[in-house]
Amino acid sequence: MEIVKLSLFREKIEKVSAFINMARLYLSIKITEEPKITKIAWVLSYIQGGIAKTWKNNLLDKLLKEESEVKTVEELFTKMRNEFGKTVEEEQKIEQLRMIKQGERTCNEYIQEFKKIAQRIDYKKWPLIEEFKRRLNGVIRRKLVEAENSLSLYNREVTRLDKNQR
Repeated sequence: MEIVKLSLFREKIEKVSAFINMARLYLSIKITEEPKITKIAWVLSYIQGGIAKTWKNNLLDKLLKEESEVKTVEELFTKMRNEFGKTVEEEQKIEQLRMIKQGERTCNEYIQEFKKIAQRIDYKKWPLIEEFKRRLNGVIRRKLVEAENSLSLYNREVTRLDKNQR
């Protein structure tokens, strides 16, 4: 009877924690006395498709040349979490930024929330300004079309426009 079934790890990078947990469980039940390299190879055999496959192949090249810093399966899990977990965290922050809207709030309230979220994202200047503008109320957003593309100027300008509109 198969107690644990490990799913393939593909491009669904948001599943890295679940994959690692299931791999740990399987290893603790089925592959307890095997050499470290066998455990690493077994886990790698379940990493397939897209970016994950490319990452695995790069790691395998280093392992075969004995140039890899990965010596245990736990080090492999840490490396996976660092590689794919950070991406998931970043995507969640970007999604959070894309979900906020000015709505009924004043521009000052919107700016503070936007700044709070944006400071945790590695966005460059122009994409950040575009995200900022998209979430403003329509009237204010239209009036900003001619403004200089500067986030601090937008902050000041939207606050002024908001006060004038109220």
